[in-house]
Amino acid sequence: MLKRNRWFVTLSLVYGLSGGLIGLVSLAWPHALPGNVPRLHGHLMLLGFVAMMIYGIALHVLSRFSGRPLYSERLADGQFVLANAGLLTMAAGWLATNDLIVAVGGGLTIAAMAAFAANVAFTVQLIGLKG
Repeated sequence: MLKRNRWFVTLSLVYGLSGGLIGLVSLAWPHALPGNVPRLHGHLMLLGFVAMMIYGIALHVLSRFSGRPLYSERLADGQFVLANAGLLTMAAGWLATNDLIVAVGGGLTIAAMAAFAANVAFTVQLIGLKG
């Protein structure tokens, strides 16, 4: 497995554990954390844990299942940066209750999703390639 894909899986576990801990803390001490804690918890679990795990596993196995190399390793590397920067930016925005920061993080996250979608589509030849 490529180092990038291992990083996706590793950070997925870190985000999942962090999101779970934030959820437990917010239940035990409701006012211990600043900002919009339910959204922070939810996005760490869904975008952090679930999506990062899907990205890491899918980038590893889909090319093998299709019998073709991944369409673009550079696009996948860029997706890794965008996905993590987007999630961390959104997290900072929710802690600071700043919608502009959240929106910037959301834009980065959507760009990462688009990069993933394009890379997968071209790899498994859903669009644009013949053969």
